[in-house]
Amino acid sequence: MIQRIDKIISSQMNISRNDARSLIKGGSVSCDGSVVTDSAFKADAEKSEITVNGKPLFYKEHIYIMMNKPEGVVSATNDPKTKTVIDIVPESMKRKNLFPAGRLDKDTVGFMLITDDGDFAHRILSPSKHVEKTYVAHLRDVLSGEGKEILEKGAVLSDGTECMDARVRIIDDEGKKVEITIREGKYHQIKRMFASVGNEVVFLKRIAMGGLPLDDSLLPGECREISAEELEMIEKGKLCCDNAQ
Repeated sequence: MIQRIDKIISSQMNISRNDARSLIKGGSVSCDGSVVTDSAFKADAEKSEITVNGKPLFYKEHIYIMMNKPEGVVSATNDPKTKTVIDIVPESMKRKNLFPAGRLDKDTVGFMLITDDGDFAHRILSPSKHVEKTYVAHLRDVLSGEGKEILEKGAVLSDGTECMDARVRIIDDEGKKVEITIREGKYHQIKRMFASVGNEVVFLKRIAMGGLPLDDSLLPGECREISAEELEMIEKGKLCCDNAQ
């Protein structure tokens, strides 16, 4: 992938093109062992050995981040009043044009996928793809057998919206902690589904997207990159019941 070297540096270091040009002009950039001082110099972003201040630059066309979203931050690129998921991405992972792929409510926690790859986000969010999303919901009341059956067959929300069938599993002895898997992403869907059967969600955590579970080593607010193999698990996989939390 042949590109201008100022563009490569800008995209990979999350700095402006002007700042990248200043680094180049100052002699801080080398390509394949030779110092580059011309910002218009072109290099193969994937094959050339580029260093900035002696440190190698490892090119990635896109970045895919798994975040354990904490409560109180919004799923947006920017917000003038509230901290966003992009605000808490570590500086080492920040890139231009990062955005959350999908959304979680402000008070919902768990698996948030953040990327700069619009095509990938479209694929996993497209209604036609039906990529599964799995949640753990803590309920106000015990989920009745009738309520569970309605959710599994397809709940009808208060405004008449019909939901697709869901997979539901009670995961505590009391019957107030439930794992639920859906294949859609309607507004406040999980909360509205349980409301449709006379219940209320008091805590909600997304624990998986597709076949990829949230890394349980991530503390709230922490992030890590997602590998190519894990991306395939999101697009093609289904979560095994053994991965439930």
